[in-house]
Amino acid sequence: MSGRQSRPGASTSFPGSNGVRMNRHAILETKDIKVRYSGLAVLHGVSVSLEPSETVCVLGSNGAGKSTLLRAIMGAQRVFDGQILFMGREIHRLRTEQIVRLGIIYVPEEKMLFTPLSVEENLLLGAYVLNDKKEIQDSLDFVYNLFPALKARRGQAASTLSGGEQQMVAIGRGLMSRPKVLMLDEPSLGLAPLLVDEVLGTVRELKRQGIPIFLVEQNVREALDLADRGYILQTGRIVAHGTGKELLESDMFRTAFLGI
Repeated sequence: MSGRQSRPGASTSFPGSNGVRMNRHAILETKDIKVRYSGLAVLHGVSVSLEPSETVCVLGSNGAGKSTLLRAIMGAQRVFDGQILFMGREIHRLRTEQIVRLGIIYVPEEKMLFTPLSVEENLLLGAYVLNDKKEIQDSLDFVYNLFPALKARRGQAASTLSGGEQQMVAIGRGLMSRPKVLMLDEPSLGLAPLLVDEVLGTVRELKRQGIPIFLVEQNVREALDLADRGYILQTGRIVAHGTGKELLESDMFRTAFLGI
């Protein structure tokens, strides 16, 4: 964008296309990946990147391919062309369990809690990749410090929690394995405005602590405000990429999200 300074080492292809230049220091990146559902193309050569300690949001309307992108990174959706690299290593042919053990954690919008189990039992399920009891306890203490309400309800069945509290458990379970990358899919979906602020405040705190985050979020202004960079997906293609400020001020944002 003319007249603007990019961050050192960052790529700003705005308004962008599929040819986004990858940063050589990226911890996680997709390179021109293509994904199909039942033979129908859903992602058409999508390239995104995440740098260490960075928060990146992926925005788009329903059906744009946001969740498909995260599922592809996790190995839950087959990539038939392109590459996915984690710390320089190809991972798109690995199983989901192997990707989790590398340190990439996905918190889906469905939460997928075991509702008959207690809060603490659900959290401990997220620590299955850890073998050291002290590490597990340290992770549990970290989650309870982040979400004090969960500590007070640690013995309650997850089914008895509010929607906001269940989202805390889902995020907390993801954090239990000490992820190197945390991917959050619509963490505020279906929550009351006050709880939306609380959940996004948690994302901001995790960002402050240096955890690299890929965020898919329906509250686009709030997401762009807290993210370092963002991508806009339309019908399976990256149509814009830049800092939050650049995207908020762009014609693409006004067209895609404000209908102007």
